[in-house]
Amino acid sequence: MTTLTHTTDRPCYRVVHPPYDEPEEKRSAEGLGPMTMTPVVKFSLFALRGYLILMGLLVLYRLLTLAGVFGHPGHFGF
Repeated sequence: MTTLTHTTDRPCYRVVHPPYDEPEEKRSAEGLGPMTMTPVVKFSLFALRGYLILMGLLVLYRLLTLAGVFGHPGHFGF
């Protein structure tokens, strides 16, 4: 936290290290309810979820291929 103190010549900033600063009041999340999202945000989150699921399935398929479940582990040339 910095505090501006005015002097006659130029402003002087006093820097306070966080452990020595006054504790701030924490906010409570009780009673806030669900966050409202625009349709673009919802679409983005669904697209991200789909991407992550697809990447997880590709990793699983690759591991199963290397384990020999689908035949020879090098049949795709990886």
